[in-house]
Amino acid sequence: MKRSHRHHARWTLAGCALAVASSAFAQGQAPAYPAKPVRLLVPFAAGGATDVPTRILATRLAERMGSPFIIDNRPGAGGAIGTATVARAEPDGYTVLVTATPFVVSPHVYPKLGYDTLKDFAQVAMFASSPNVLVVHPTLAVKSVKELIALARPQPGKLDWASSGVGGGQHLFGELFMSMAGIKVTHVSYKGSGAAIADVLGGQVKIGFPGIAIALSHHNAGRLLALGVTTAQRSAQMPDVPSIAEAGVPGYDATFWMGLSVPVKTARTVIDALHRETVALVKAPEVVEGFRKAGTDVAPAGPEQFRKFVLSEYEKWGKVVRAVGIKPE
Repeated sequence: MKRSHRHHARWTLAGCALAVASSAFAQGQAPAYPAKPVRLLVPFAAGGATDVPTRILATRLAERMGSPFIIDNRPGAGGAIGTATVARAEPDGYTVLVTATPFVVSPHVYPKLGYDTLKDFAQVAMFASSPNVLVVHPTLAVKSVKELIALARPQPGKLDWASSGVGGGQHLFGELFMSMAGIKVTHVSYKGSGAAIADVLGGQVKIGFPGIAIALSHHNAGRLLALGVTTAQRSAQMPDVPSIAEAGVPGYDATFWMGLSVPVKTARTVIDALHRETVALVKAPEVVEGFRKAGTDVAPAGPEQFRKFVLSEYEKWGKVVRAVGIKPE
């Protein structure tokens, strides 16, 4: 009889647990997030400006949230190919887009994206920003932004400049510079930052707009000369290099930023969890230092603030694309 009572007690406890689980399910309560690996989809080639900060972020998120955060590089069409992949993904929080400046550029360049930039995504958190740098090969024999403009203006189309691809941050920053400086320099598009900077280093193309981490190492080694940073203010990473605005093109300002976005129907609880952990970790001293070594500043912002920023950048770069007449390759 005692054994029978014990069996009865076990079944009663099991039944209660099942009833609680069933009740939670019926009330729409999801299991704790994340319950499995999360894919951080980077719509650019490995080794670019987004790579090191995103890998630092992924490692720290995995530690804080208890599940792997796996980097998945899907480059192409100025980030549009990888972005489309996330737009079609289940809105469950397990496919997250690493959103950067080209996110708001591609819709103005590519007429048929297969997604709506502003309607198909919810912003989670902004986590980093950095300038790019106008660099030249030493054989070009110019020492400043003003000297470059003076060299290029009387010979339109004779000089070349390299970017990481049509619609990318380097491309837009370069086009904005050429437009505001009133010069015409032939754009040479590459598939990724690595290929672009390789030809600038080799002197096949004389001008580039790489991220600051790449520019800094080659500038310090004397392989390239940094003429100006793209942000309105000088960078703490290269304090002796003027901003392009102060060096000869007043009003010039272009920032490469990074954040996280998810498909628009993703649960707010998931967005809040990702936002909370992302903003917390990028304030940690070791993350700040890791980003600094990668030439990137931490720039934490929540969903609403990041959304407003995305909308303003969408308008800004749309005007540049239309004014310059940028077309897909």
